[in-house]
Amino acid sequence: MNIVIPLFDRFEPLDAIGPYEMLGYLPGATVRFVTAEPGLVQDVLGSLPVQVTTRYSEVERCDVLLIPGGGSFLAMVDDPEFLDWVRRIHGATRFTTSVCTGSLVLGAAGLLDGLPATTHWDAAADLEAYGAVYTADRVVRQGRVITSAGVSSGIDMALQLSALLTDDLTAQAIQLYTEYDPEPPFASGSVAKASAEIIARARTLG
Repeated sequence: MNIVIPLFDRFEPLDAIGPYEMLGYLPGATVRFVTAEPGLVQDVLGSLPVQVTTRYSEVERCDVLLIPGGGSFLAMVDDPEFLDWVRRIHGATRFTTSVCTGSLVLGAAGLLDGLPATTHWDAAADLEAYGAVYTADRVVRQGRVITSAGVSSGIDMALQLSALLTDDLTAQAIQLYTEYDPEPPFASGSVAKASAEIIARARTLG
């Protein structure tokens, strides 16, 4: 099972590492990071460089394509060769997926036209500009296209994907092994729950 995660500079760490952690435990799975040119790829926070050795252009097919978000989406949507590659790879995937603003990349590649999809709450209008129908759901599946909302939602998406790729028992075992049983200290994890003051402060973080 070949799972590919493209990384570009200014990627959001948890967008990539959360799903990587979950999917890496799937029996027989190989999770690879790819990029435009081999070397260090820097995260958006500036302290977690990742050494990536494989060009995305070297990948001709995969079972799962997972596009993370963060500021990296800007480079991805402005790269016609990369978008062509996404479209080509999507043609043979079992699932094409995204986390956070990674869905804007799928939109830019024309894969979300008219489809319900999700993204980070602050990028909803951008997603709809690419022809998708924004929904605030945490994970949205349309056939073999799965989008997830902001950052931490990629873990939820990866667990659902794990069940689709194997079975519920395997996915639940991964959830238990990683002890993913969230008990957030505050009820401010979605726009629907957060005050205007919290939303305004959150917008200064990205």
